Amino acid sequence: MTATSWRTPLTARFGMRHPILAGGLMWLSDASYVSALVRAGAMAFMTPRSFSSLEQFAVQLRSCREACGELPFGVNLTLSNRPEANRDVPQQLEVALEHGVRRFETVGPSPDRLFDRIHESGGIVIHKCAFVEHALKAQRAGADAIALVGMEAGGHPGMNPLPASLLCALALEQLQVPLAWGGGIGHGRQIAAALALGCAGVVIGTRFLVGDEVTAHPAYKDHLARQDAFASTMVLRSTGHPWRVLENDTAREVRQLETQGARRYEEFGALALGRTGRDGAYLAGDPQVGLLSMGPSIGFANRREPLARIVDELMQQTQDAWRAAARLAPTEPQAVQ
Repeated sequence: MTATSWRTPLTARFGMRHPILAGGLMWLSDASYVSALVRAGAMAFMTPRSFSSLEQFAVQLRSCREACGELPFGVNLTLSNRPEANRDVPQQLEVALEHGVRRFETVGPSPDRLFDRIHESGGIVIHKCAFVEHALKAQRAGADAIALVGMEAGGHPGMNPLPASLLCALALEQLQVPLAWGGGIGHGRQIAAALALGCAGVVIGTRFLVGDEVTAHPAYKDHLARQDAFASTMVLRSTGHPWRVLENDTAREVRQLETQGARRYEEFGALALGRTGRDGAYLAGDPQVGLLSMGPSIGFANRREPLARIVDELMQQTQDAWRAAARLAPTEPQAVQ
């Protein structure tokens, strides 16, 4: 494990050694995944929606606390545009607080309803969004940090067609809170670029999918390790809620339905259900079953390995790129004798 630590406003606030926030992977962001990344020096967020009950979520929190020791870890709280889908979120927050969690990531509309409770409990929160205007709104509502994700992000990047590099450059002109760059990050050169741009960290999800501690079927992870940067595709744009996923049989079938005029989630049936991918790919190992969140940074993942080794490699690459860039820094012109 690399001994080098990087100090940015995000590492200071979240109590981590490296400026890496690990994406909250639906169905996969459990105690094994989160604790491995936290011990490696990153910050990771458990996703309570991945579990069948609040009791199971609590079991995972206790397991994660034991594995992390004194190191802090986080919880992702996702809000939906559909009010009925948010009924468990306040309880998820309370369970997390009861188990000592004080680092949170929020996603979705009107997150300020959660900010007050997090802050009154002594917690901090980073809000993840896809538009600069949403970032500014979250800042005004009290977010301690912002993560901006571009169209290249795996999972649900939103309808914004702009890449993360441009979004972050625009946002840094206006934000006062620390900013993380999310979308397509899979190499330390990109982390160095984000830091040089002025970001305080990055959000990484896809690059970690091949990690040994990720509780997905080995056959699925081996399939991912053989993919290149062109292996992801965007589906369900017709619904207004696009999803960047692995190009597979299910994605092709969904695209065909969109071509035929499907516009509502209900029209895609089981094809668009997250449980379809969970059961078919993550549990059974078939990469052709389900819409499986994944971005183009899978091109950097070519083998299964421990998450700590991935983090170490990323930070060594970052350090190498930073030093190379430093050699290009302008110097004062020499006086003519």
